[in-house]
Amino acid sequence: MLRFSVPAAFAAATVFFVGNAWAADAPILTKAPPVAAAPVTCGSAYDFFFTSCPLTWYGVTFYGTIDVGGGYQTHGAPFNPDIQSGASYLIQKMNRVAMWGLAPNALSQSNIGVKGNEPFAPGWSFVFQLEAGFDPYSLRLANSPGSMASNIGVPLPSQSINADSSRAGQFYNSVGYLGVRSDTYGTLTVFRQNSLTLDGVLAYDPMGGSYAFSPIGFNGTTCGGGDTEDCRYSTALKYRVNVGPVRVGALWQFGGYQLNNGSNGAGQIQLGGDVKSLGPGTLSLDGIYSYVKDAVQLNLTGGATNAAGMPIAPFPGQVLTATISNNQSVMLLAKYVTGPLKLYAGYEWIQFAPPSDPQTAFTNIAGLPMGAGFANGTAINNVAYSAGCAALTVCSDKILQVVWTGARYTIVPNLDVIGAYYHYSQSTFTNASCASLGSHSQCAGTFDAASAVLDWQFANKFDAYIGFMFSQVNGGLSNGYLARNNIDPTAGVRFKF
Repeated sequence: MLRFSVPAAFAAATVFFVGNAWAADAPILTKAPPVAAAPVTCGSAYDFFFTSCPLTWYGVTFYGTIDVGGGYQTHGAPFNPDIQSGASYLIQKMNRVAMWGLAPNALSQSNIGVKGNEPFAPGWSFVFQLEAGFDPYSLRLANSPGSMASNIGVPLPSQSINADSSRAGQFYNSVGYLGVRSDTYGTLTVFRQNSLTLDGVLAYDPMGGSYAFSPIGFNGTTCGGGDTEDCRYSTALKYRVNVGPVRVGALWQFGGYQLNNGSNGAGQIQLGGDVKSLGPGTLSLDGIYSYVKDAVQLNLTGGATNAAGMPIAPFPGQVLTATISNNQSVMLLAKYVTGPLKLYAGYEWIQFAPPSDPQTAFTNIAGLPMGAGFANGTAINNVAYSAGCAALTVCSDKILQVVWTGARYTIVPNLDVIGAYYHYSQSTFTNASCASLGSHSQCAGTFDAASAVLDWQFANKFDAYIGFMFSQVNGGLSNGYLARNNIDPTAGVRFKF
């Protein structure tokens, strides 16, 4: 069993430097820059729709995104009004039939929010942000765990789209924090915030965390350090600062499930910077180490499979199961920018181990009691990963590795073409036979995806896009799937104000 210590992980991370995406939020320890002129707010409906004016008054800005479209799935599943993505762009277990359908939130999450930056002393300001993601067709707040709860007791071939997420119907399901910012000493914020790894995905994914065109955007395994519910923490302290050319970040999640978190504690540390004038461009590098205690992963489980791992009749109603684990991860990221070209690369190593505190009952982030004792179609699994093989099916911790690369090129001003490739590799962590690929979910397996997008910003606040993603599962990662691949040609329009 591979073990990874905090010092070793941080030592590896120090080789890398954080990308320039956070430069504006973590000022360098130098003389404070001059105060920028306040933006002029929108003065009319015409200004709001057809100019770049913000909705800003007295340092407070109201903003939002509406992303709507349509598309086709070679192996899709029926619409679910709760799930954050709005469509099953990525191949999932319930995907099964070719279909046309609505495609909301394809390029980015629709949201509405308010944020502020109010100076209270020279070089110091009070900052806050509150944001909620929603489905622009159903107008419901994003609630992916709710999409799973609505499929409890439903046989797999009859399920609508469902998946786990940190967005669980909260009015702050994106972020909800406040804090202080110093031009010299950095930014300290508290309460609902992105994990450092989610910040990393958004900055270093060629597709910017898109649901329709990026598996690391659609599936939060990467940004959550192993489990998607940990892409955001509802009770967290987060600090970022620049020291000369070096940038540093740290996050601590305090509290546990009872405070609307997907774990009972977490810590992250980040170190990075930019290498300017490297050839004709700038190289940005980033390293992040994460530890998550008693992380929660929700899955709908139940039903027999054949030797190849394909579900077979009879198809029972499935149980919503929470798998509990301690997770460690190391994420390494790189981006090179030169003129109209941006090149991206990323890697994450994730270890899933037994939980520190096995659970018998708890309430998940969507407010649903979990545990066999509730007789509500839920269960808890504390033994998915183990250090020993004696009398157990599981014989080791799970190791998942994720790698991606891609590029964005500005063909002409306001017209970008983007391409990306993603690969996941799972180790074997069972003493059961893996002679037949897909025979067991704990056997070695792979996942691959490739995508391409054309994005045209045809007005200040509007862009139109068209693209596709091909995704495919193999081996142990394909166990329990009705289909093994999906292609999702999708087009849409996005309005950002």
